[in-house]
Amino acid sequence: MAMNKKSILTIFKEYSLITLGILLYVTGWAVFLVPNNLVGGGVSGVASIIQYGTRGFIKIGTTYFVINAILLVIALFTLGKSFGGKTVFAVILASVGLNVFQDLIPAEIIQTLAVDNGKLMSTIMGGIMVGVGIGLTMSQGGSSGGTDIIALIVNKYRNVSPGRMILLMDVVIILSSMLVPSYTADGALLPWTEKVTTVVYGFILVMVNSTVIDLYLSGSRQSVQVFILSKKYEQIADTITHELRRGVTVLDGKGWYTKHSTEVLMVITRKTDLSILLRAIKSIDPDAFLSVSSVTGVYGKGFDQIKERVKINKDISKES
Repeated sequence: MAMNKKSILTIFKEYSLITLGILLYVTGWAVFLVPNNLVGGGVSGVASIIQYGTRGFIKIGTTYFVINAILLVIALFTLGKSFGGKTVFAVILASVGLNVFQDLIPAEIIQTLAVDNGKLMSTIMGGIMVGVGIGLTMSQGGSSGGTDIIALIVNKYRNVSPGRMILLMDVVIILSSMLVPSYTADGALLPWTEKVTTVVYGFILVMVNSTVIDLYLSGSRQSVQVFILSKKYEQIADTITHELRRGVTVLDGKGWYTKHSTEVLMVITRKTDLSILLRAIKSIDPDAFLSVSSVTGVYGKGFDQIKERVKINKDISKES
């Protein structure tokens, strides 16, 4: 019963954070990017080009959903059902939000926050919001769809930065906006010279976006290594194992000054869980000696997996 309750709470937390991430994502587009006719990358970038080219007849959310429906079928077979379930939820929420939020947010707010501040500031602010939204969604095992799905598929098999993968694909999408006529919300045709500056702003947007994604994901996945010396090491180890659900390694040590044998606990955990771990240790032994250090990479159960492609030499395999 306790495990079922914990699973339900975990799922609720994951979907709540995905919802928050998608809300940030669609708000960035609806408030800062669309009102300034800015073009981003990914499926949302393609969808924005279509919306501007059809004078708003085909909204971003509609195109976004159709393209993602195709990509999701591929993702279901590649990334698993768990990813697919979360991403289906995220894509549907984003598709609705990208259409609804354009009409829901008051024009006065958009005018004050985005239009009056100019395209450059809107590009930066929109890129930050979109990047944080995507990063938050990806950190919970989901995706806002589009090139995020492609990036995660590649990242599953290769140690390639998701943000960099998204950046490379976005360059082609942004440049393609030069080939399609673009109309403002008032129905005016966007001059060719302004389309050139829009492309430049688009490159700034994806740079901000990819940087924020990488910073967010690297921060949420950063791990720490903790060494614990305490006479109550058994109680501390049991608490960490059974209550915090983290592995503990007991090392045999010897204090060279006292020449006394001692046990040292080694724990590797996410940086976000460090404060909980320290509070648990302090509650058991306030005089415990601790050493905390950051680690650049942790691979194995509960952490990241080593991604490499194994090449098989067919000639050698035949000889064997």
